[in-house]
Amino acid sequence: MFVSFVRTLILYVIIVVTIRLMGKRQVGELEPTELVAAILISDLAAVPMQDIGIPLLSGVIPILTLLALELISAELSLRSIRFRSLLCGNPVFLIKDGKIDQKAMAATKLSLDELSQCLRENGISDIDTVKFAILETSGRLSTFLYPEYAPLTTAQENAHTDLEIPLPVISDGTVLSKNLSILGWDRRWLLGELSGLSPDNVYLMTATRRGTRTIIPKENSK
Repeated sequence: MFVSFVRTLILYVIIVVTIRLMGKRQVGELEPTELVAAILISDLAAVPMQDIGIPLLSGVIPILTLLALELISAELSLRSIRFRSLLCGNPVFLIKDGKIDQKAMAATKLSLDELSQCLRENGISDIDTVKFAILETSGRLSTFLYPEYAPLTTAQENAHTDLEIPLPVISDGTVLSKNLSILGWDRRWLLGELSGLSPDNVYLMTATRRGTRTIIPKENSK
């Protein structure tokens, strides 16, 4: 009995540390690889926890291996946008300018009933009030209402009433040509907005179709 208690305690500590090192996301916000790793870790820990005849290392080593793979994947995702897109996918516009993108719905295997459910979970009962709906890589739906239906903050009362979602056009030094094209801009416009700053030295740049942009240089750039 004491041996089982000690083994369970050791595995509990290892699992807690492993999940902690993987990040602070909630279960509903896990990326696919993180969710798979979390499920496998729980299954791997259950076997030596239930059967004291199995060496403890038979559970610990696979758990640590999964942790190493997850940390490597996370590091590669930070360094490569392409790898991150391949591993986690990209956000998808399900509703754009008030129109449901039927191709995007089919590609994401999302039915109208499921879309309506997601909207209700965001407190939205009328789909006609939605200007943008974005399916995030975590599976959650982000929604943006038309200004006349959205609650105004004090700062918004005197602002432009047309809603524009800023899209990232540079991410960690990489120019996102697809987003640039969606906004109707080209690389020449981009370089002009950077005012001599190289894209390689930009940590994040977002822009809208009206030309509003935000530029955050890398901390080590001048």
